[in-house]
Amino acid sequence: MSIGSLDAASAYGRTLGLGNPLKSGGVKETAPGASAGGFGGMVEAMISDTSTQLRAAETASAKQVAGKGDLIDVVTAIGSAETALDTMVAVRDRVVNAYSDIMRMQI
Repeated sequence: MSIGSLDAASAYGRTLGLGNPLKSGGVKETAPGASAGGFGGMVEAMISDTSTQLRAAETASAKQVAGKGDLIDVVTAIGSAETALDTMVAVRDRVVNAYSDIMRMQI
């Protein structure tokens, strides 16, 4: 049984009665009156923060290649982006493992 990376988030959204929490294009769909906090909000914030840090690292690298940036800024930005990405991957792995464990439980 293969589980996609967003299956756990979709299952969490369905249990809250939100339907499909992610539209095509990655935009979160919330029901009227639903709170934006909780697990889904945390995951969404973590993804956007990781994406922002990766873009900052790419920008710093491009500036360095063009001769307009400082090498220390590039190394710092890449280190920050790497840490954020490693954290995101670890959280994703834990969510997928938890989802798999729940799906294997006997009712």
